[in-house]
Formats: sequence, structure tokens, C-alpha cells
Amino acid sequence: MVQSREKIVLGGGCFWCLEAVFQEVRGVHAAISGYMGGQTPNPTYKEVCGGRTGHAEVVAVEFDPAVIRLEDLLEIFFAIHDPTTLNRQGNDIGTQYRSAIYFMDPAQAPSFTPR
Repeated sequence: MVQSREKIVLGGGCFWCLEAVFQEVRGVHAAISGYMGGQTPNPTYKEVCGGRTGHAEVVAVEFDPAVIRLEDLLEIFFAIHDPTTLNRQGNDIGTQYRSAIYFMDPAQAPSFTPR
């Protein structure tokens, strides 16, 4: 049996907190912490925490869409963080804690019809 896998990258505060949640979700094969969206190549944790690299703390979530839908993953994502707090999640403050969604496949991106 061939399993299909998709990936989406999510930023919503501390990456270790997101990673811990998504590792427990049925249908998720991997949840890996890292950085995305910045200009410094291969930044260290200390550099990102300094706020000058432009990176966000993120988790790459690899999942089986036959077991869990992308919509369900996003529902979990929005339940575990507050996207309305700019550059902050709880006591974590800084641009690296911003809310972000990086689609890895154009088919994952929502379509919007301008009014």
C-alpha cells in the first residue's frame, strides 16, 4: 500500500510547542522544528532570537491526507495559537514568533475571489 504524503510549514510561536502537539496527531508522519522566511543563511537559534535574521520559528508537518485533511491540521493550528497577537505568543515576544503558513503545494493554498 502506497501512502501519499504532503507537507505544510506552520509558524505560531515557539516551534517546540507546535512540534509537540503535531507529533501526537494521527496521520502526521513528522513534525520538525526549524526556521523560515529570513535572509540569513543557516541561522543559529541565538541569531534568530536576536531578531535580526528575519526568520520565523516554524514546524514542517508531513502528513497523510488520506488519514487527516489539511483543513483539520489548520483547525488544530488555529486552536493552539493566537494569530491576532503580532510577533508574540504568550510570554514569547519577537518577530520570530509571528504567525505564518507556508504552503508547499499550490493546491494547498486557499483561493480567494476579489470583490
